[in-house]
Amino acid sequence: MLINEMVTGFIAIIIAYLLGSIPAAYIVTRLATGQDIRKLGSGNVGGNNVYRHIGLKAAIPVAIFDVGKGTAAVAIAHWLLRAPLYEPNIWVLLAGVAVIAGHMWSVYLKFTGGNGLSATIGALIIIMPWELLIVIALLLVLMVITHNLVLSVNIGLLSVPISAWFLEREMLYVGFGLIVMVMLVLNFVPQIRADLARTGGVPKLVNEFLRRGKH
Repeated sequence: MLINEMVTGFIAIIIAYLLGSIPAAYIVTRLATGQDIRKLGSGNVGGNNVYRHIGLKAAIPVAIFDVGKGTAAVAIAHWLLRAPLYEPNIWVLLAGVAVIAGHMWSVYLKFTGGNGLSATIGALIIIMPWELLIVIALLLVLMVITHNLVLSVNIGLLSVPISAWFLEREMLYVGFGLIVMVMLVLNFVPQIRADLARTGGVPKLVNEFLRRGKH
């Protein structure tokens, strides 16, 4: 029984990673313009970069797909494992981690990818819906302050493990939130470094973030 669950769990993780690796931003940009999204703007393979350089019509399906694949990966894991919704299951949570990892480091793009925000939101819809509501509330407040969507979402998602702790959730959920938080930070650091080098320091970088958000 335990061996069967482990095999099924590993299958769920592999499916989640491969699903997360599907680069919607890359595909849509190629179809729409023939260009490589990795060579445009920030080089991020995500909806925000598509929006800035291709347009809203291209960005909407990218965002929907990226959120959807996060939700689908977790739903598939629940179905394969026959795990009840809203009950902690290590394999389902690992599938959630895997779909986010796939979005960030896609096997189809030589382990490059997006910032993982959309896939994270998609996974949280099923795994931690109450924490996601807190993220959305923080996002709205931060958007008023920073006028920058990406920065606001990043900061908002960092609240997930803290919210899980205050909501007295099982430690598996807190651990999941911490792992995702570390992944998001580690994936965001290289972009911050590149922006610092390009803009010439923290104050100029902050000003540029605020300026970007207003356009």
